[in-house]
Amino acid sequence: MPEHQEKSIVLSIERLSPSVYRLTLHAPLIAGEARPGQFAMVACGSTLDPLLRRPISIHQCSGDGRLQLVVKVVGRGTQLLSEIRAGQTLDLLGPLGRGFRLSPGPVALIGGGIGIAPLLFLAQSLMQTGQADASCRVLLGAQSGEDLAPLAAGFETLGCHVELATDDGSLGRHGLITDLLPAHLPNLGKVYVCGPHPMMAAVAALCASAQVDCEVSLEAHMACGLGACLGCAAPGADGRYKHVCKHGPVFKAEEMAWTTR
Repeated sequence: MPEHQEKSIVLSIERLSPSVYRLTLHAPLIAGEARPGQFAMVACGSTLDPLLRRPISIHQCSGDGRLQLVVKVVGRGTQLLSEIRAGQTLDLLGPLGRGFRLSPGPVALIGGGIGIAPLLFLAQSLMQTGQADASCRVLLGAQSGEDLAPLAAGFETLGCHVELATDDGSLGRHGLITDLLPAHLPNLGKVYVCGPHPMMAAVAALCASAQVDCEVSLEAHMACGLGACLGCAAPGADGRYKHVCKHGPVFKAEEMAWTTR
């Protein structure tokens, strides 16, 4: 699948929580090619500071060329992205990487924190293609309800069965989202997960025990997004390193070595 370098126009920016923003862009080339689980490398400004683009997962796409990205402010680059305004332009490179493999039948989507963002595009595609229906389970977790509620709303609109958990108990179950998975595993054909590494490792272990297929979407620091810099290496179960930008970011869970970070 070809990637495009595209000057996208910022249509709007929403503040979803104190540190999370959603950008809606007009990027018809990338939006027209993107598949769930892929990402874009985003230039954070028009100068050489910061020099490197930031990898941001694709949150939603629409047929009219709109593309949505969810940005969590963690440093200078993402801070600059949060300060962008409607009418300005962002330089994007994408769509990049290997996305999710859509499977028919009963599935669960499990997201934690900012890892929830790419799962909405996946849920839309599963529902629109008829490969999932109201039996589609979506399990979402975050530190607080303030962080979780804005990202959960889109799944409920699609008609998915949504269950929530928060670390502080302010929304949904008080505890970890992985505590909700075991009850569903006997009825699932596949699980898709994106979120903090320990959460994904726990989900991968639960799915392996239940012999349920599992795909994980990894996050990694990367400089190029094209497989040239080799900075996004992650250990594979075969003893070889995988490069998240080129071989992923989506992998079968059994392909990865779930070492503690």
